[in-house]
Amino acid sequence: MTLQDPSHRCGRVVLIGRPNVGKSTLLNALIGERLSIVSPKPQTTRHSILGVATREGAQIVFVDTPGLHAAGGRALNRHVNRVARQAPEEADLIVHVADARRWTDEDEAVWRLAAAHAAPKLLVLNKVDLVPDKGRLLPFAAELTRTRDYAGVHFLCARRQDGLAALLDDIAGRLPEGPPAFGEDELTDRSERFLAAELIREQLMLQLSAELPYATTVEIERFEDEGAMARIAAAIWVERDGQKAIVVGKAGERLKAIGTAARLRMEKLFGRKVFLQLWVKVRENWSDDEAALRRLGYDG
Repeated sequence: MTLQDPSHRCGRVVLIGRPNVGKSTLLNALIGERLSIVSPKPQTTRHSILGVATREGAQIVFVDTPGLHAAGGRALNRHVNRVARQAPEEADLIVHVADARRWTDEDEAVWRLAAAHAAPKLLVLNKVDLVPDKGRLLPFAAELTRTRDYAGVHFLCARRQDGLAALLDDIAGRLPEGPPAFGEDELTDRSERFLAAELIREQLMLQLSAELPYATTVEIERFEDEGAMARIAAAIWVERDGQKAIVVGKAGERLKAIGTAARLRMEKLFGRKVFLQLWVKVRENWSDDEAALRRLGYDG
């Protein structure tokens, strides 16, 4: 079978779930590339990320979404929830990712969101490696599916890629027939400019402690190609002067570490050398300012 065969399948598969259940790790595993940023902190994902998996006879267009969460007081939280709620509207298949250890009120809210759409739904119970008693997995899944109309259930450890092949086969078999939407070598519709900002923000999530990463965002001020090198200048926005001092660190060491790690990730993803310059700027209360969010790329 080839991509040109009439029986070729192609469709949009939306990954939804509450924060920190492993949706971004799953997307990266499904497409075989570290495209979506990942950290142990909840609400790392703020935008929807499209990732393409092209295989024999099918092209699966995955959409990773921010975690749907209850705390929606600030403008940034409202933006994140809007993105999560809008994503399933054009789905051919919805994959609800949940933590295999527990079902929470936020998981139930995600199910209600999925149930409002006609697309078939798969339940993925992730992080099964963290469940001490594997004998409870089947009864747990049976209880969840007793009153919820999932078309199938998969047990996964996305981090180790356990259960991935069966999930991909199931997804591909449920997609509508159609030609591929992307070229065989295309991984995403997101620009390198967008991905550069995300990779810097990933390092902020990884290298800064407690709540500080949530008070930061990244704006790419310049992205220019010079031969085989990309020259990138980026501003890290924080909300207070004290936060700026923490991000910069003593003698600029923390900012240097963030920049070095982000640059190495960019070079691997972009396939060329990167010259990266970072600055830290203060904009008070940017995360609760709708106009500031739109200017910084949070357009929903």
